[in-house]
Amino acid sequence: MLEIKALTCGYQGKFFLQNINLKIDHQELVGIIGPNGSGKTTLLRAITRIIKPQKGGIFLEGKDIWLLPLKEMAQKVAVVSQNLPVDYLTVEEFVLLGRIPHFGRFQFLETKKDVEVTENALKLTGIFSLRNQCLSEISEGERQLAFIARALAQEPKLLLLDEPTAHLDIAHQIEVLNLIKRLNRALGLTVIIVLHDLNLASEYCQRLVLLKGGKVFKNGLPEEVLTYQVIEEVYNTVVVVEKNPLSSRPLVLLVSGDIKKEEYERNHYDNWR
Repeated sequence: MLEIKALTCGYQGKFFLQNINLKIDHQELVGIIGPNGSGKTTLLRAITRIIKPQKGGIFLEGKDIWLLPLKEMAQKVAVVSQNLPVDYLTVEEFVLLGRIPHFGRFQFLETKKDVEVTENALKLTGIFSLRNQCLSEISEGERQLAFIARALAQEPKLLLLDEPTAHLDIAHQIEVLNLIKRLNRALGLTVIIVLHDLNLASEYCQRLVLLKGGKVFKNGLPEEVLTYQVIEEVYNTVVVVEKNPLSSRPLVLLVSGDIKKEEYERNHYDNWR
């Protein structure tokens, strides 16, 4: 579905991503993780042509994305982003915007098919009953589902999500990620998702790509990437990694500063004695 070859890019001459090589297969659900400033969002911006490569290239189904017509790109790739001034729109009006890449020449109004696809996206995300409410009137969790519905209305092959669980409580985090996993399986969507929460990434993603300093530090299955040695080296913090008793996926446990201090003092005292 997507191949990134020797990609180097960044902002205003500061090339942050360096020599990124990555392949995403059809129908994969891949998580992008890493510390703040490691290049996660920059990578998504490069894939969506917001940032132009200084070196290397990005290929969607074998075609250089910079040679694809914008309309074709929009029909194949959908992005879930919340940085849009759309509070005055109803949920249905907002989701209908996802149909614009499929509008014909000189088409200004939605067709019957556009309405049907929009209604299906609203039903898939469970917010059909909210279709007449303004985005400003619904909760953060419902708003996130509306953004996903708009992306689905594009009928994409590749779905990109940048921290879709940010600012959500645990119940809405699970609701959103359960939905994404269902869409990945039921619709055959290829999904690339940026996540900060390592445990959510471990539980929901088939494969993880760990970035550090603009480079791919580790790429593999959750159990290959989320070891305590790797996490401590990349995040510079002490953790304990166990297995989730139900899924057997890696479970990252934090160690508070107080516990680390007590352990240090105990070891220091034992060594002195």
